[in-house]
Amino acid sequence: MSVDPLIVPPKPRFAAWLMAPMRRNSSVYAKVVIAAVLINVFGFIASIFSMVVYDRVIPHNAINSLIGLSIGLGVVVLFDFALKLLRAYFVDVAGADIDQQVGETVFQRIIAMRMELRKGSTGALAGMMRELEVLREFFASVTMVAIVDVPFIIVTLIVIAAIGGWLVLVPALLVPLVILAGFLTQPAMDRLSSDTMREGLAKQSVLVEAIGAIETVKAAGAAPMLSGRWRQALNAQSGLALRRRLIGSIATTFAGSAGTLAYSGVVILGAVLMGYGYLTVGALTACSILSSRAISPLGQIALLASRLSATRTAYAQISALMEQPVEGPAGQGLSFATLTGAVELRGVSFRYPGAAEPVLRDVSLKVAPGERVALLGKVGSGKSTLARLILGLYPPEEGVAMLDGTDIRQLDPVFRNSMGAALQESVLFTGTIRENITLGRPGIDDAEMLRVAQLAGVHEFVGRIANGYDLRLADRGEGLSGGQRQSIALARALAGRPQLLVLDEPTSAMDNHTELALIQRLAEEVQGRTLILITHRPQLLALANRVIVFDQGRIAADGPRDQILRSNIQTRAA
Repeated sequence: MSVDPLIVPPKPRFAAWLMAPMRRNSSVYAKVVIAAVLINVFGFIASIFSMVVYDRVIPHNAINSLIGLSIGLGVVVLFDFALKLLRAYFVDVAGADIDQQVGETVFQRIIAMRMELRKGSTGALAGMMRELEVLREFFASVTMVAIVDVPFIIVTLIVIAAIGGWLVLVPALLVPLVILAGFLTQPAMDRLSSDTMREGLAKQSVLVEAIGAIETVKAAGAAPMLSGRWRQALNAQSGLALRRRLIGSIATTFAGSAGTLAYSGVVILGAVLMGYGYLTVGALTACSILSSRAISPLGQIALLASRLSATRTAYAQISALMEQPVEGPAGQGLSFATLTGAVELRGVSFRYPGAAEPVLRDVSLKVAPGERVALLGKVGSGKSTLARLILGLYPPEEGVAMLDGTDIRQLDPVFRNSMGAALQESVLFTGTIRENITLGRPGIDDAEMLRVAQLAGVHEFVGRIANGYDLRLADRGEGLSGGQRQSIALARALAGRPQLLVLDEPTSAMDNHTELALIQRLAEEVQGRTLILITHRPQLLALANRVIVFDQGRIAADGPRDQILRSNIQTRAA
C-alpha cells in the first residue's frame, strides 16, 4: 500500500521530548497509582469507624469491640502513613528522572541550535530553562496525584448515598460549582501567565547582562540605565504575577469554602433527617466526614488549574525551541576520516538575521590544503563573518561554502572537532586553565596540553600562578588580562594538531614583545596546515603566504603576500 507523500501525519498532542521520559517511568507511575488508590480506600475507614462506634459500640457499651476496632484503625493509619511516604518517594523519583532527561535534551538542543534562528537574549534563553521546573512539577507530581484522586470523588458520593441517602445532594451540588469556578478563571490565567513569563524573561535578560558585564557596568557608568530597565521589568512582572495569583486564588479559595459548606450542609440536612428517623447519629457522622473528603480533591484540582495556564505557557515556549531545526543536514550528516583543510566559497552572500545590508557580497575564493591566508580589511568588511561561515556557524544566504569539496551544510557539526578556532572574543569557561585548554576532548593529554601551552605562551604566566594549570577561573576568565585570555584561547585552538586553523585577531590584546615571541613559535607549528588568519597587526603577516583584502563585503585584492603588500604601499604613496 503506497503512502501519499503530501499527507502530513498528525502532530502528536505532546512532544516526544516530554512523553518519552514519562513513558520510561510508567512502572513508577503504576506504583504511584496503586499507592494512591489504597490511600483513598483507607480514607473511608475513619468514617466507617465513626459510624460503627456511634451506632453499635456506644449504645451497647461494647468496650471489647471498641478495642478491636481501635487496633484495626491504628494498623490502617500506619499503612496509610507508609503508603503516603512511598507515594511521595515514587513521585519524586519519577520527577527527578524526568527533570534530568528533559533538562539534558533541552540543553543539547540549545547547544545545537542554528545561530541564524536564535531569538532573544542570552538571559531570555537561560530564563527559559527555569520553565522546565514548571513542567516537571506539573507532569511529575501534582497531575498524577490529582488524576488518581478525582475518580474517588464519585466513589465517595456513592458511599455517602449508600449511608445517608439524600445527604449526597449537598456535596453533589457543590462539586460542579467548584469545577465551574476553576474553568471560568482559565482565560484570564492563560493571558496573565503568558505576560508574566514574558516580563520574567525580560527581567532575567537584564540580570544576566548586568552580572556578565559588571566591570563595564561600573567603569562606563551604565548602572542607572540597567537599574531603570530592571525596575521597569520588576514592576511589570510583579504586577502581573499579583493579578495572576489573585485570580488563581479564586478557585482554590472557593474549593476551601465548598469543603466547609459541604460539611455544614450535611450536618444541617442530617439533623433534619434524624428528626424524622431516617438517619442515625453514626451515619450522620460518617457522611459529614465523607463530604469533606469528596470536596478536598477539588482543592487540588483548583490548584492544578491555576498551574495549568503557567504550564501551558512554559510548554509552548520550550516546545517552540525544541521544534526548531538544529545544525547539520536533516538526515545523517557526512563526516571526514581526515581533514585536508581545503576551503572553497562560491558566490557567497550573507546577512545576519534582522540586518538591512549584507555583510558579504558574491564572495568566491579557494584555499588549498596547507595554504596560509591572511584576511585584511577595514572594520566591518566581512572578515570575521567569513570565518564564521567556514566554521559552519552560519549558512550562506546565497552560494555555497565547502570544506574538502563538500558543502558544509551536509556535514555533521562534529567536523569542527577537526578544526582549531580562536575567535575575536576570547571567551573562557568556568573551570581550571587545564579544562579550558583540553575541553575534555579525547586524545589531548597532559603532554599535548603542555606543548600547546608553551606554544601559545600560557606556560610563561601559569608558572607564576599559585595553582598553575589547576587554577579555577571565574566566568569568562575574569581576573586574567586580555592577553592571557587570548593565550589560553589560542592554546585551545592548537591542541590536537588540527589541520585547519581559523584565528581571528589572536594577538590583539598582546604587547609587541609577547606577540613577536609567539609568531616565532607559531611559524613552525603552522607549516603544512591550512591557516585562515584575520588580523590588523602587520607582524602576524609573517605567518601567511597569501593575503586577501576585503572591502565592503567583497574581495578587493587577492595574491601572494609580498605582492599585495607592495601594491598597498605603492597605492598609499600615490
